[in-house]
Order: sequence, then C-alpha cells, then structure tokens
Amino acid sequence: MISVRNISKSFKDVQAVRVVSLEFEKGRFVALLGPNGAGKTTLVEMIEGIQKPDAGTITILGKSWRHDERHLRRIIGLALQETNFIDKLTVEETLRLFASFFGLGRERAREILDLINLGEKRRSYVMNLSHGMRQRLSIGIALINDPEILILDEPTTGLDPVARREIWDILMNLKKRGASLILTTHYMEEAEYLCDDIVIMDKGRVLVRGTLDELLKADGERNGARGAQSLDELFISLTGRHLNE
Repeated sequence: MISVRNISKSFKDVQAVRVVSLEFEKGRFVALLGPNGAGKTTLVEMIEGIQKPDAGTITILGKSWRHDERHLRRIIGLALQETNFIDKLTVEETLRLFASFFGLGRERAREILDLINLGEKRRSYVMNLSHGMRQRLSIGIALINDPEILILDEPTTGLDPVARREIWDILMNLKKRGASLILTTHYMEEAEYLCDDIVIMDKGRVLVRGTLDELLKADGERNGARGAQSLDELFISLTGRHLNE
C-alpha cells in the first residue's frame, strides 16, 4: 500500500530521518514508536506529503506526491498532533464544512457524527467541547472523505483513560471495516491493543519492525533469559530510554 524507500530528511544540522525503508500493507494497523526526537513525526509528515524528503522515494498505491498530489489528498485521512477549529462553529457545521471540500453533503456529516459518537453534541460550539471530544472530532474530520489510508499522529496524548478508550473503540470499529492505519503514539498499551505491526525508531533510523510476538521472540533469541517480556521492556532494551523521553 505504501512503499518508503531510502528516504532521508535534515533540518539545518539535524538529520531527522536517516535512510529509512518501510512497507505498509493494506488493512494493517501499524504503530510507529520512538522517543522524542526519534524522527517518527518527520517520517509521517513525509508520507502525508507535508514534508519533502531530501533523498529517496515514497509511493502510495503506486502514486507519488510529486505527480499525483490531488488524487492522494482524496484517499488519505490525517489527524495531526494539534488541530485548530473555528470556535464559533458547531460540531455539525464543522463537519459539513470539511465535507464540502470533497463535494460531500450533510448526510456524510451526520454519518460521521454517529461514527465518532458526537450526535448529542452536534449543535454545541467547538469551543465548548472537552479535549477528548475535540480529538474525536479531529478523527471524524480525518474520516470525512472515507479514506483508504488513515494517519494519526498521537491522537490520544493528554486524554484521560476514559477518553482514550473512546478513541480506541472508534479505531477498532474502523479496523473491523478493513481500514489501514499508521499511528504514532506515546502509549505502549495503545500500540499493543490497536496495532498489528510495531515499528520502533530512534535517532532517525528504524531499529525493528514486525508483530509484537515476532519482536519479542527475536529479542529472546538475541539475549536469552535477558530477553524482553513486554513491548515496554523491548523498547528500553533497544533505545535505552522510556517512550516519553
């Protein structure tokens, strides 16, 4: 579905991504993990078309941002770390606004309201929503065009456990429908609960990629009795740091 080949990206003297190659398969949920500064957000922004790689290529369903930007914008749904809305629009008006960008009408906005469980708040101003509700709205906007690929950058950061679970429920329902997802997160349990595959990055490089069982088995083969028993232990073993450092 997505092919990332030998991409690199630098900002002045900082090499954010160092010759990374990855493949993302259709219908899979992939967690992209790494300490702060690991390069995961820069990698995601290049896949999203927000940043351009200095070297290497990215193809999405066989198409590239250089030649097919208009098409790719229609098949990808994005939710960034922070999204600013128009405070004096209601929830439903906000969804209708974004639906209009894709030539969609009121019915699609109502479908999304049901999907993100904000039907009771449809007439509420965005400025009056809780942080968790704003995050659900952000995901709703990412879904407005019924994208083939969904990319979420730390969608539950700062949420309480109940609000985080509400987001998880929405994403699990999408998974049952065959959605494809790239997720960056600062929560190990989120990656374990939602995702089929785990990618761990540090210092701009991909350290490992695979299912959790595959990664733990490989670590056990390398380290014997000292092998990691959980994703958290594996992460610390590979990077020497906790996820939120």
